Amino acid sequence: MILMRRAHCEQIHNHAFETYPEECCGLLLGKINNNEKQVIEVRSTPNSWNLHNEENLPHILSFNTKKLSKENRFSIAPKVILKIQKEARNLELQIIGVYHSHPNYPAIPSEFDRAIAWPEYSYIIVSLQPSKTTDLKSWYLDDKGQFQAEEFQIT
Repeated sequence: MILMRRAHCEQIHNHAFETYPEECCGLLLGKINNNEKQVIEVRSTPNSWNLHNEENLPHILSFNTKKLSKENRFSIAPKVILKIQKEARNLELQIIGVYHSHPNYPAIPSEFDRAIAWPEYSYIIVSLQPSKTTDLKSWYLDDKGQFQAEEFQIT
């Protein structure tokens, strides 16, 4: 289960609108107690997807024939993740998840999302159309590497 404040959800929604029609992305900082993840802070990050990503991930991208761009892919630069990870440690927090948007697409993980996912993280996806968000869901990878819906509670 993942617990978030309404303000965190609004921050994710706002970031998705700001970047539309491109995907937004960011990291979730918090604490894990037993099977419960508590989001303490949401960190928006730039979507660093570019042609270089495409060239370095041919094994992941081979299943997709459409043009790949920030409108249907996201990437968080490793140096950004490392910086935020250090800041989280200083706050006695950890990275517990990733969020990103699906412009004009359901809040369901894509095959690409699954291929780049880490089992210990929650993955929040917000679906949006030009004028409104339509859905926000959380997912996690099971022990077989498949996404499962994660219980989501707004506190």
